[in-house]
Amino acid sequence: MKQRFRMFRRGNYFWSHDGETGRQETLRTKHRGTALRLLHSRNEAYQQPRLNLQIARTYLTAGDPEICKRTWQSVMNEIVLTKKNDLRARWDRAVKDKALELIRGRTLLETRAEHFLEVLRPGTVSTNVHLRKLHNFALDMNWLPWAVLAKKCWPKVEFGE
Repeated sequence: MKQRFRMFRRGNYFWSHDGETGRQETLRTKHRGTALRLLHSRNEAYQQPRLNLQIARTYLTAGDPEICKRTWQSVMNEIVLTKKNDLRARWDRAVKDKALELIRGRTLLETRAEHFLEVLRPGTVSTNVHLRKLHNFALDMNWLPWAVLAKKCWPKVEFGE
């Protein structure tokens, strides 16, 4: 099978060339061995995307054994435990929101932006605010390796009159 990406050197740095799109991108290294490894990873990712997801899970599990099992319900439980008095009571009510049922049992690693948008459609302003806080809590705890929904993609919070 023909390799999609190939490597070349420009100045002191190695670059990759995408044979399909013609796009060239730096590999940000001067070392040939490192560049070859990065190039091999790109070609492998293109050829076997399902396998790469499994490899990524394996690497992530080495750092945090629970990362593949953790659900949004566990994030909700933990955020409630960090609060006290009236704030805890408010969070107890917030995590019972019907709109959050759509992601409650979903694992964090399998959550995509579409899932969040599904939750936000029927939800209220409170749903939007609390889902953002849950998302940020998971990111801050390093339970999510990257943001599910970028900051600028969140729907604007519009309060009623």
